[in-house]
Amino acid sequence: MTSCTCGRSSGGPCSLCNIRAKKVQLFSGFRHLLLAMSSLLKVDRELKTRVETFREQISSEAEHLVASFFPQKLLELDHFLKEPILNVTDLKEIHSEIKFRVPEPIIFTNSHDGVDTNTKKRKLEDGVTDDSWQGGTKMLVMPEGMLKCNTKLVDLIERVKPEIRTLIEKCNTVKTWVQLLIPRIEDGNNFGVSIQEETVAELRTVESEAASYLDQISRYYITRAKLVSKIVKYPHVEDYRRTISEIDEKEYISLKIIVSELRNQYVILHDMILKNIEKIKKPRNSNSEALY
Repeated sequence: MTSCTCGRSSGGPCSLCNIRAKKVQLFSGFRHLLLAMSSLLKVDRELKTRVETFREQISSEAEHLVASFFPQKLLELDHFLKEPILNVTDLKEIHSEIKFRVPEPIIFTNSHDGVDTNTKKRKLEDGVTDDSWQGGTKMLVMPEGMLKCNTKLVDLIERVKPEIRTLIEKCNTVKTWVQLLIPRIEDGNNFGVSIQEETVAELRTVESEAASYLDQISRYYITRAKLVSKIVKYPHVEDYRRTISEIDEKEYISLKIIVSELRNQYVILHDMILKNIEKIKKPRNSNSEALY
């Protein structure tokens, strides 16, 4: 039989030794708990430091955007609006010719009622009957190759799209900055907070409008592609060709309006934030905070 560690008993551990062993286990567990808590506190401090660093970076970047970037950008867009590419007087200059020749007319043979019933089915070059043909011109390969876009409008769109994306990104940064400045919810003295909320709402509206400009550009390409496919299928219909020109003119005018709106939004945001910069940074004064 094992003897007691203290030597008082030879029949096994005594009650005193059991108590000492439990204390050792308890202190060991407590020590591991303290080490774990210390590690968690260290991680928590590191996270708080990173969050605070992020807040400082957002604050510094947003203040620079409002004070310097917005005025610079509105001047650039104002100069862009005065360039010849956005001041075309005769909109025919931005038209793009659809280089697709009208095929030769097909002469049908007469039948019992004056129309050959076999003409309802067209045969492809390999002799296979196309049962799905329901009218129009069947084209397997474009004789002139790929039909090009309106290169003048494409070049203009490629200049406008980065400006739209820039406005969305910068508005998001400034919006985040203002939201981080909103204090905790309290009763009374919320006039400055309401100004912050109005500023956030205006920034969110600008973001939404700028995103709609990108949707508008996508819809232009889709609409024009459908019309071009109609021209390929029905090359003898002149209205489709005229509609292409109308769509191009409409998109050109829309792009000019978009650039003008981008400039105006920079002006409005710059003016609104600077006029209320004190309330945005400090929505509640120190005297009112001391009362709570």
